[in-house]
Amino acid sequence: MNFDLMVGGSSWRKMADLAVKIESAGFNGMLFTEGAQVPWMMIAAAAMAAPKLEFTTGIAVAFPRSPMMSAQIAWELAHNTEGHFRLGLGSQVQGHIERRYSAQWDRPAPQMRDYVQAFKACIRAFRREEKLHHEGPYYNLSLLPGQWSPGRHDYENIKIDISAVGPYMCRVAGELCDGVHVHPMHSMHYIENRLLPELAAGAKRSGRDPQEIDLIVPVFAVPGDTPEERQALINRTKIQIAFYGSTRNYAFQFDDLGFTGTTAKLGQLMKAGDMQGMAAAISDDMLEHFALIGRWDDMADAILARYDGVASRVVSYLAIEDIKRNPGNLDKWGEIARAVNPA
Repeated sequence: MNFDLMVGGSSWRKMADLAVKIESAGFNGMLFTEGAQVPWMMIAAAAMAAPKLEFTTGIAVAFPRSPMMSAQIAWELAHNTEGHFRLGLGSQVQGHIERRYSAQWDRPAPQMRDYVQAFKACIRAFRREEKLHHEGPYYNLSLLPGQWSPGRHDYENIKIDISAVGPYMCRVAGELCDGVHVHPMHSMHYIENRLLPELAAGAKRSGRDPQEIDLIVPVFAVPGDTPEERQALINRTKIQIAFYGSTRNYAFQFDDLGFTGTTAKLGQLMKAGDMQGMAAAISDDMLEHFALIGRWDDMADAILARYDGVASRVVSYLAIEDIKRNPGNLDKWGEIARAVNPA
């Protein structure tokens, strides 16, 4: 099981410097989110500085880009990182797709299914396995003259992953993808009783072994040897869970665990702008399901106890914030990474 660091936006130089530090500390890779910045140039800078790390997008927003553009980017990054790149895509939400990107939004799971199939058609064409041809309900691709096709290289087996929460998107991941980005707000009950069965159903549709599908799992890991040391990350975790949990689509995450009515309460607090009230609504009992809290020396064991045999990559959601606030903790996070993946 690999242990990665989740990062957001930064300058190329700062990202390269960070990559060197976390590679030296013992992390296995970096996961790049797409928010205010696109991830591609930051990945290039990090890969040049720390070539042993693995790089993935978790996630890049799919629908504003054509499948051809995503395939070209993935092809180039796979080549230049010497195979240390995997593409993670997500649908985002309707408001952002339509109003921030001015792109098409219809039914996200069927559209993502067509997107992944179109992406794979591009990759097959780049490999010269077949002429470019994809006809789907959302994407149609049929033109790739030789002078427009990227050159061959030694790292053409590019992995593609998607983020998935609901049953249909999980089945798409199981049917077509190399991996699935699990939502940061998750419990083991969700993974075992909702996510894995739907992945298996999707895998069955295409005759695949569900064990072949990688789970990439962001984790709210909160290490610290005293309550005072842990408090800042606990508060940050509660706010983030409350933010995610205020969305109606995630209400089942609370309901399945017996915390019914939590999403409606969080939604009211969100409308009132009461972020502290939202954080206070996330109880310690809830944190036991959605986060891992413990001493520094115990955190690796806690991660392994929960995710070993389930996750292919565990991604620290909060380590980057802790490292920025307490640079001396980088080595402690590195010890966790090396304990999780001694290889």
